[in-house]
Amino acid sequence: MDDQPSAPPTPERSPLHGLLPRIPHEPGVYRFLDGEGTVLYVGKAKDLRKRVASYFKRGRGAGPHGRTAEMVARARDLEWVVTASETEALLLEDNFIKEHRPPFNLRLRDDKSYPWIEITMVDEWPRVRFFRGRHVPGNLYFGPYSSARKVRETLDVLGRIFPYRKCKGKQPGRVSGSPCLQFFIKRSLGACDGRVGRDEYMEVIGQVVDFLRGRLGAVERDIARAMEEAAEAQQFEKAALLRDRLEAVRHVQERQSARVEAVEAFDVIGLHQGEPGSNLQVFRVRDGAVVDRQTFFVDNAEGREAADVLEEFLLEFYWEAATIPPEIVAPLEEPEHVAAALGTRRGAKVVVRAAKRGPKRRLLQLAQRNAELAAEAEAERRQRKRMARGEALVALQEALGLPAPPLRIECYDISNLGERHAVGSMVVFEGGVPKKAHYRKFAVR
Repeated sequence: MDDQPSAPPTPERSPLHGLLPRIPHEPGVYRFLDGEGTVLYVGKAKDLRKRVASYFKRGRGAGPHGRTAEMVARARDLEWVVTASETEALLLEDNFIKEHRPPFNLRLRDDKSYPWIEITMVDEWPRVRFFRGRHVPGNLYFGPYSSARKVRETLDVLGRIFPYRKCKGKQPGRVSGSPCLQFFIKRSLGACDGRVGRDEYMEVIGQVVDFLRGRLGAVERDIARAMEEAAEAQQFEKAALLRDRLEAVRHVQERQSARVEAVEAFDVIGLHQGEPGSNLQVFRVRDGAVVDRQTFFVDNAEGREAADVLEEFLLEFYWEAATIPPEIVAPLEEPEHVAAALGTRRGAKVVVRAAKRGPKRRLLQLAQRNAELAAEAEAERRQRKRMARGEALVALQEALGLPAPPLRIECYDISNLGERHAVGSMVVFEGGVPKKAHYRKFAVR
């Protein structure tokens, strides 16, 4: 009789269950690994043994489900590291996630490609530009933004208000040596040919930084002071340019319709968990106005506790940011450890709390409602895409006379460079979706 393939181990009969007596009742970080030693999931716990034991609970509905159950079924090994405190465990967990990028951990959708605004402070004459990729030490980064369109819209506003240089090279200027059009339309100070000193140029960059941090009041006061100084010095053309810049900043400030009676800076985080993934809304409040709203979809949140999702998101979102606000309003029951971790990163105290009353509570409810609506819209969008893919596969089946829809499609191509150098490639679609893990490149001999 042929051997029958064995079913994957369920959480109740996982070989890892026998490791539980060896795991200490201490705070730390644990890692599930597959048979090849690849890290599947990284988690942190106040009590390692209790937390890991929760993955192997017996009884109907007691154990993990969804993606978590799939992870436990695939796991073949378990490692743990004891830490001195839960805060230290939170930081170590974040380091392990960034190092290994485990497939079952929470991920900002396409988090590797989220765009930022970069200010190249390592340059003598800093640039303000669109950026993706690994951050350069010494430069300032604002984001991540939820879409490239949002970054470009922000850069367009910045470029119209602040006359920093728009040229792309590390040094300002063109090969011809003459100023560009941006100088003649008053959108650049002309750093390329010495028409402005570095101190004055860096003052403009400082205003851009304040603007991106949401400190519009500070920007307004700074420009008003410079305008008055220029007028007193009878530099009337410069004063007029500063007046126009001041009016542009005030116009942006007036567009912030959602306001609270406060002057402090804080962020509000709303979370909605559901299919096909969780949605988080980030409201940035500066000088009493909601100056920005961003939306993020996260994968691998199914079956996860809301507190775990929020903690991972807060560290992922703020860790590489140029600024962390002193207060974050989020629906966390026990925020002390994530607040301590962010405070360490910021170099000053950070308060994370769930507002119970007043304007901040209303903003939190608004963020939660926006997260719910965004999640519903995403579910509808995904459903439409699934239906469109199914219809396309059926149409392809009929066009080619196939007995069934082509659930897996492999496409090959050969390219030649001269007579001797040839290379082949294969791309794969499964269910109408690119399966990039199966893409291949071949050396043709």
